[in-house]
This record gives sequence, C-alpha cells and structure tokens, in this order.
Amino acid sequence: MPETTLSAGVIIVRFIDNSPRYLLLKVYGYWDFPKGLVDHGEEPLAGAVREVEEETGLTGLRFRWGEEYRETEPYRNGRKVARYYLAESTAGDVHLPVSEELGHPEHDEFAWLDGKTAHALLAARVKPVFAWARRRVSGDRQPG
Repeated sequence: MPETTLSAGVIIVRFIDNSPRYLLLKVYGYWDFPKGLVDHGEEPLAGAVREVEEETGLTGLRFRWGEEYRETEPYRNGRKVARYYLAESTAGDVHLPVSEELGHPEHDEFAWLDGKTAHALLAARVKPVFAWARRRVSGDRQPG
C-alpha cells in the first residue's frame, strides 16, 4: 500500500464586529483553507504556518485554541490526508504572493466569510474539520 502524504494547513478566523470570519482560498474553482505539503523532517504545525505565509502573506497567527488539529479522511485514492489547525489572525491584510515555482499566485482569490457561507463552499471532505473549528470558535466568541 502506498505511503500517505500529509498536507498541513490552518483554518484562520478573524473577528469582525465580534463575529467570526473564516479565510478561504480559491483555485481551480475549489475553495479550501491555506495548506500544503509538509516538508521532509518538518513538524506539521511548522509546515502549516509556513504554508499560510507562503500562500497569504499572513504572519503572527495566534493559536488561542492550542495546537489541537483535525484531519480529513484520506483522499486521492487514499494517498493523501490534510491536517488542519485552528488559529486567529488579528490582521486581514491577505495578499496572494507569486509562487517562485509557478510564476504566479497559487490561488485565484480569497475571501473572509461567515461560517454558513464558508461551509457551503467547502468540499465534503473538509466539512467535518470545519464543523470542529466552528464549534471551538463558538465556545470562545470573545476576541482576546
């Protein structure tokens, strides 16, 4: 059986008027959270933070809910799993940097969305992970 590849990313929440908004990125008509492959020897959380910066320019994420994570069910014929952490960003200054490898940004657009809208746009395999994140955020609605 082939080895499973791990992607790591972050579900990023930002409070606007005390209401949570979630950052989604779009590429090839598909919406997801910032994520990417974990490099060999890299800790998954470090890889997730690196991917967020590479894909959005955001730094200084606050992991106010700890380093807990959730993973998707295996996909791509059981060869890939995506692990997501949950963090807050006090900045909304997202930009889509040009990837040196691609010569253009990795994503076509981004949006800060309310939970219901974000849930509707996500692929089925990501929805259980997002439901976990929304439950965590709703248990602690006051920005710190």
